[in-house]
Amino acid sequence: MPVIINIETSTKVCSAAVTAEGMVLRHYENFEGRNHAALLSDYLKGCLDFLAEKELKPDAVAVSMGPGSYTGLRIGLSEAKGLCYALDIPLIGVSTLELMATRVMFSTDTVDPESILVPMIDARRMEVYTAAYDFALTPLLEPQPLILDADSYRDILATGRPVLFFGDGMPKAKELLAANAAAAGGDAVFVDDVDPLAVDMLPLAEREYARRNFLDLAYSVPAYLKAFQATKPRNPLARC
Repeated sequence: MPVIINIETSTKVCSAAVTAEGMVLRHYENFEGRNHAALLSDYLKGCLDFLAEKELKPDAVAVSMGPGSYTGLRIGLSEAKGLCYALDIPLIGVSTLELMATRVMFSTDTVDPESILVPMIDARRMEVYTAAYDFALTPLLEPQPLILDADSYRDILATGRPVLFFGDGMPKAKELLAANAAAAGGDAVFVDDVDPLAVDMLPLAEREYARRNFLDLAYSVPAYLKAFQATKPRNPLARC
């Protein structure tokens, strides 16, 4: 099985992990905010030092490709490309939404395998980056930015299958989603504290490595899903 360095920087959490043989060998995580530029280099040095101590050579670098924070995704992909170029190893891209779904799927034996998995990443106001998957990771709702309203997820909720909502975009929509579920006669289940983490990239990264599904180091870009919109900083001297 390949030795893979995994990088996840799509949300407020910054994390990196070394995986091999279906196990997490070393990992680093910080949940305190968007300080990825300062943290990630140290985390990757720690991963490389660990591999050197164990006389292991990385076979690939996997990076979470988004959607998520524009800045975080750029930092993660830039660091991943630099490592791959320096070590002459391939780059693997992992969908952040699939990563979150996989985490929930494997989190407990009590999750009904008929459930529909709906990751939600906060995109500010009442918008989220989202998708919906079954347990084979077949998309029932394609990855997209979605402005939440009274019709959101109505078709999925109407299937009668348990629908699991999770991610940092879920809490602000809990009341709305519960109302939508009631209107559709569906079963909405809310799973707290689900962040995309490097330690959970293992199955997806190994799958892509086995398929030899590697990214182009020169031309690969994050899956932003929508164009970046810059805002002007407010003039502190301006009157309210």
